[in-house]
Amino acid sequence: MKKTVSMFSMLSILAASSFLFAQEQSVQKQETTTTKSESSVEDEYLSDIDGVVILSLANSDEYDNKLTAMQFLEDAVDSGNVSEDVMKALNQLAGEGISTQSRTNGRLMNNFPDIRRRACLALGKVKTEESKNYLVKVTLAENEPMVIAAAVNSLGEIGINGNDEVVDAIAYANRRNQILNPTSSLAFEVIAAYEKLAENTNNKKIVIDSLTKIAADYHYATPVRSKAMKVLKALNEGGSSNSSKK
Repeated sequence: MKKTVSMFSMLSILAASSFLFAQEQSVQKQETTTTKSESSVEDEYLSDIDGVVILSLANSDEYDNKLTAMQFLEDAVDSGNVSEDVMKALNQLAGEGISTQSRTNGRLMNNFPDIRRRACLALGKVKTEESKNYLVKVTLAENEPMVIAAAVNSLGEIGINGNDEVVDAIAYANRRNQILNPTSSLAFEVIAAYEKLAENTNNKKIVIDSLTKIAADYHYATPVRSKAMKVLKALNEGGSSNSSKK
């Protein structure tokens, strides 16, 4: 009888212990869930605040504010943050002084080519249709060779060339600048972009014509003209190889 009572007592203690342990685990789970929920809300709130601050800095006419925004945006892109606010601010800065102009007494106040250049390079790390579309607009509208060179470089990095839209834009920008202000650094980026986009280009005549003009233009440095000839040769050999396979 004593053994039966003793066994019953032990079972009761075990059951009570199990119940208390289960309750404790449940409380811990609720606390963890609450903490995670609070952290998520806090992170989202901070992210929203960051976006507002960066957009405010990007929209300012002050160079230092734009520079600060650019530094934030470069860090964001490098860490994989390509939120709507980040993209909006990058697009704003890439077209600053060209697509968006601020004037005081007729004087352009927000023309900062170095900021536009950095924004174009950052957009090249975001390999999306949206980035490509905006960089094409910059390539067609921009006047500064160093900014066009950055946009062309990024278009080559992204690698999207539907309907030859990108090589058309690059060829147009190169023709315009070859007439007005032939710049070796820009021509070099044009050649490099053509090389990267060659496989995704349907009408290679656009590329071949553009490269031929660069190779024959003595306004450009010898290494640039040599690079153009090298890419032309590779394209011709690729075309011959494809023809023989057919």
